[in-house]
Amino acid sequence: MGLIINKPNRDVAMKSLLGQLDIDAGTHLENRVVYFGGPVEMGRGFVLHSSDYLDTGGALEVVPGVHMTGTLDILEELARGEGPSQWLMMLGYAGWGPRQLEDEIAANGWLVCDLNAEQIFGLPDNRKWEAALETLGVSSLVLSSEGGRA
Repeated sequence: MGLIINKPNRDVAMKSLLGQLDIDAGTHLENRVVYFGGPVEMGRGFVLHSSDYLDTGGALEVVPGVHMTGTLDILEELARGEGPSQWLMMLGYAGWGPRQLEDEIAANGWLVCDLNAEQIFGLPDNRKWEAALETLGVSSLVLSSEGGRA
């Protein structure tokens, strides 16, 4: 399972989403966007968040300092201005069938790198992809749309 962290869904605002779930949201969420997490189960939501919030429902650690929670509890807390200090709300996720992701990586369809909380929460969306490439020592200027093997 994967989540896209740099693609805001311009059609869905956080306050509107919470309203659809009958969760009253304050004005502090007026400008918060909901992200397109991926093309699978786009009605399913996840909150990617800092580790200062760990609910009893079992937040999953994604990388050190970053967790994922998929319960209504976290949405209710965010609506009250509580919960994690840093977070991104996602609708949908990326998913793969058995061995599909491994095959796509072997075919040079993906670059794999480690990310941290600062890259996920601290950068503007238009900088996240470049920052991920920089962790590999790669410039987007040298990437090709064609893959191959030597």
